[in-house]
Amino acid sequence: MEYEKRTAFILAAGLGTRLKELTSNKPKALVSINNKTLLQVTLEYLQKQSFNHFVINIHHFGEQIIDFVKENLQDIDIEISDERQLLMDTGGAILQALPLFRDSKAVLIHNVDIISDLNLKDIYDDFCKTDDAVWLLTQQRDNKRKIVFDENENFAGRLNIETGEYNGIKPLQDFYNKLSFSGLHIIKPSLFKDFEVKPCYVFDIYGEIARKHAVKSHPVRPSYWFDLGTEQQLKNASEWFLSKK
Repeated sequence: MEYEKRTAFILAAGLGTRLKELTSNKPKALVSINNKTLLQVTLEYLQKQSFNHFVINIHHFGEQIIDFVKENLQDIDIEISDERQLLMDTGGAILQALPLFRDSKAVLIHNVDIISDLNLKDIYDDFCKTDDAVWLLTQQRDNKRKIVFDENENFAGRLNIETGEYNGIKPLQDFYNKLSFSGLHIIKPSLFKDFEVKPCYVFDIYGEIARKHAVKSHPVRPSYWFDLGTEQQLKNASEWFLSKK
C-alpha cells in the first residue's frame, strides 16, 4: 500500500513575548502545560488525527527545538524549517517551507499555541476533495480582529471592528460575514510556488491567491479551543484540563 503523506506545518518560530519570563530562556513550543510541552501536546494530537509528516519552523531559541526533537521525538517524521537567521512571519514561513511540502497534496498549518478537539482528519480529507486553494478555519468569537468573507464565503479581507480599519481585495459590504480566525488553516502548496520567498504576512498572500482561486471560510465549533498566547491563558487552560480528569 502506497504511503500517503499527511503533512502538518507547526508554527513554532514566534518570539512568545506575551508569555514574558516563560520564554526568556526557551521557545514558546517548549513551554509546558501540565508537564507536557506545547510541541508534544500538538504532535500527539495531530498524530491521533492521522497526520504522519511534520514540518516545524524555528527561530527564537531554535536550537533547543532541534535538540528536543532529536532527544525525544526520533520516531516521528519531522523536518525543520530553519528561520534562525531571519524570522519570516507566517506567509514567508509557508513559502520558505515549500520544498518540505513537495510530496504533500495539502498541508495543515497549526499554531503551536492552539489546543482544541477539532476533528482535523475529516476536515483535511474534505478539503482535499475540493478545488479550493485554502480553508481558513473560523469561529464566532468575541474579538476585534475579523476575517471578512463575501456572500460565497470567499476571502474578502481583514477588518478591525474597533478602529474600522479594513484591508481587503474587494469593497467591504455590510452583509459580508465577519468571523474570527482559529489559528488553523489548510492549503494546497502547489498554488504558492510563484511567490517570492521573503518575510510577509500570510493574509497578503491569501489575498493574492483569492483573486484567482477559492480561499474559503470553514466554520468550526470545537467543544474546547484555547489560544495559549499569554500566561493567564496558559493557566486557564491548565486548570480547565485538570478539572476534566
